[in-house]
Amino acid sequence: MIKTVLNDYSKKVGEVFNVYLPDINSNYKNLTDAMRYSFLLGGKRIRPALLMEFYKITGKTDENAINFAVALEMIHTYSLIHDDLPCMDDDDMRRGKPSNHKVFGEDIALLAGDGLLTHAFGVAADTKGIPAENVLNALKELSCLSGYKGMVGGQVIDLESEGKAVSGGIINELNLLKTAGLLRAAAKIGVILADGDDKQIKAADEYGINVGICFQIVDDILDFTSDTATLGKPTGSDLKNDKSTYLSLYGMDKCKEMVNELTEKALLCLDKFDGDTTFLRELTLYLAERKS
Repeated sequence: MIKTVLNDYSKKVGEVFNVYLPDINSNYKNLTDAMRYSFLLGGKRIRPALLMEFYKITGKTDENAINFAVALEMIHTYSLIHDDLPCMDDDDMRRGKPSNHKVFGEDIALLAGDGLLTHAFGVAADTKGIPAENVLNALKELSCLSGYKGMVGGQVIDLESEGKAVSGGIINELNLLKTAGLLRAAAKIGVILADGDDKQIKAADEYGINVGICFQIVDDILDFTSDTATLGKPTGSDLKNDKSTYLSLYGMDKCKEMVNELTEKALLCLDKFDGDTTFLRELTLYLAERKS
């Protein structure tokens, strides 16, 4: 069920993306080609799926939230392009293919990320069939959790923590902002667009926090235990960049215990919704047990 539903969302996200950023001939085609290259490389499309599913379990049966799902994935894609740059993590592979800057050069890769980020808000703002106030509140949430108070702020803490022995508190703050930022946004925006109440928005936020931290712990484990062919990106980058991680701080056994605890907390958050949470529960377990 998980892969089938994720594939369905991936197809819908790709279709909408192609409407808003088609393959065009222009004097800046190199830019749009670079934007399309990274977005269409694939990926699990976890964030769009979370957004659409939280929209559904808050009582909506339509797909009017799809533009925000696409916009969120565009922002996620821009962050990956920038993350791979030599001035950041300096990774040459992403999803089993050469990183954007290895294909288009560092200058175009940088601008491709900028292009995806700015275009994302236009795509989201073009949402139809949802009250304007809800769209506005969702845009504010998207800006906050993807910006300096969220993902970008976490990225800065990550960069400034390299080569240092940092505390568990710093690592938690880093990943609450960086990794959990867009996962929180996905869950909260789905509820906001569906006109959910404050208790549901809070439950969605708590879900995103727990799943986000869990996601990062699993990432830390996979970076140490997996291989490039399985992950589709270089492994051992945490060690290469001398990063403090959950794994380096707490060890394997404690990290696995934390994954289980966070997963249980995330599942409890879904009890606050009356809609069918079957897929979200399966997805939550899938993310905790993933191998790539």
